[in-house]
Amino acid sequence: MLHLLKLCVGPKEVAELAAGQARRAVADPPLRHQTRMMPKRAAELVEGGSLYWVLSGAIRVRQRILEVREERWDDGSSCAGLVLDPELVLLEPRPQKPFQGWRYLEAAAAPPDAPRGSSAASGLADLPPALRRELEALCLL
Repeated sequence: MLHLLKLCVGPKEVAELAAGQARRAVADPPLRHQTRMMPKRAAELVEGGSLYWVLSGAIRVRQRILEVREERWDDGSSCAGLVLDPELVLLEPRPQKPFQGWRYLEAAAAPPDAPRGSSAASGLADLPPALRRELEALCLL
């Protein structure tokens, strides 16, 4: 299975990403993310692959890629439209340095999903985001 890894520009937390995507899904369905380069391995991505989002220096969440299609931006230039499942799946955060564009991510290298309900049950969801990021950077979470 093949995935994509992409920096999330703007939102710093998963809740912000979710809110922005919910607005876009209503205003211009289906939910999709547009990116300049068309993945050459698009067929592999739609066979169960996900888009892994990097937020605030860590891979934190993923979404299944349902379709990869050619689209056009407002200026008429072509781009890739990644049609996404609206469900955001939390991951066990893994630090990731910034990079340009997107990267292929092999399944063996992908961070595991977080156990369902783990952050809420442990109180991690209640921590201020900056404190949680600092604790993750120190490998204490």
